[in-house]
Amino acid sequence: MAIAGVTGRRLLWPVALALVATVLYDTSIKRRNMVDFGVYRVAAARALAAEPLYREDDGHYKFKYMPAFAFAMAPFARLDASTGKALWFGLSVGLLAAMLRWSIWALPRRRRSPTLLIALTVVVMAKFYGHELTLGQSNILLGTVVVAGLVVVEAGAPLAAAVLFGLAVFVKPYAVILLPWVLVSCGVAAAAVSAAVVAAGLLLPALSYGWQGNLDLLTAWWATVTGSTASTLVGGDSVSMAAMWGKWLGVGTTATTLAAVSGTALLALAAFVWWRRKIVETPEYLEVALLMVLVPLLSPQGWDYVLLLSTPAVALLIDRWSDLTPPWRALVALSLGVMGLAIYDLLGRELYGQFMALSIVSVCALGVVVSLAHLRLKSLA
Repeated sequence: MAIAGVTGRRLLWPVALALVATVLYDTSIKRRNMVDFGVYRVAAARALAAEPLYREDDGHYKFKYMPAFAFAMAPFARLDASTGKALWFGLSVGLLAAMLRWSIWALPRRRRSPTLLIALTVVVMAKFYGHELTLGQSNILLGTVVVAGLVVVEAGAPLAAAVLFGLAVFVKPYAVILLPWVLVSCGVAAAAVSAAVVAAGLLLPALSYGWQGNLDLLTAWWATVTGSTASTLVGGDSVSMAAMWGKWLGVGTTATTLAAVSGTALLALAAFVWWRRKIVETPEYLEVALLMVLVPLLSPQGWDYVLLLSTPAVALLIDRWSDLTPPWRALVALSLGVMGLAIYDLLGRELYGQFMALSIVSVCALGVVVSLAHLRLKSLA
């Protein structure tokens, strides 16, 4: 598989959709505000002026990303708000198309047609894609960068993939979960490349803020992220392990302990799946897909739409459907169906509120994780 395969004809549809989405922005999405994109744009303007990025008076809409991401968004700060939103919306749609196509293309020993897999994956994941686009979030960008890294790994270029995995950390810090996998799967050289990319990104803002100013920024970033965690646990749309136990037992020591135990168990399962990689010919796809599902489960600020990162996992489970026994088919169908198709417009306000308060989406995501591990144990992926 050549790296050049991700370009040319395979990029035609994503680029075309990005252009169409940009043109249709005014009629399709403008009224939804894309509030999270507004946070990025404000932070970018502050970065260009070397102003503090993390401010208490921003309230709910605090910037919670690493300083380097604010600089990456600088081009949008130079545009008026409406134009910037239209371009970001179009770019997100194009990246979504790319993530979907590359997720299907990278599937090892694919059983089903790409068209069918894309269609079924979109049906399951549509509510997460829609929520992401209306907010103007950056999880699609993260997913595309990670899937591109997976494609490059499968193409036999681990050092190039390591650059992408390092960059992913600055799109969303919780992408750091991939770096240990880079070390054990791609080698010390690849891990060093990822570490160098992360180090460069951490140092980059010093060019504008100075050395001490950059240290102050990183300290403020950490305080912002850790200081806003508790409030997210009671949010109805949070799907993390911490939120799940907090909703079931109430936020406190017991819930915190069980969340830590659950998180450790999930990481141990991921390690076990990696340990069994020699029983399959192409192990990378399932391993990266599993880690992407774990991101919203392990992050205390794992909102439900972050589950769009499950796109490769969903595609893989659908593709291997015929290889599963009836009980496992039932688990996969229930997990994917409930997780993806339980939407506000279908359930109504009261039932949907109860559904999210019971963390049923989190349980379904755990079903996806267990099903992926089963595929590895049966040498199916």
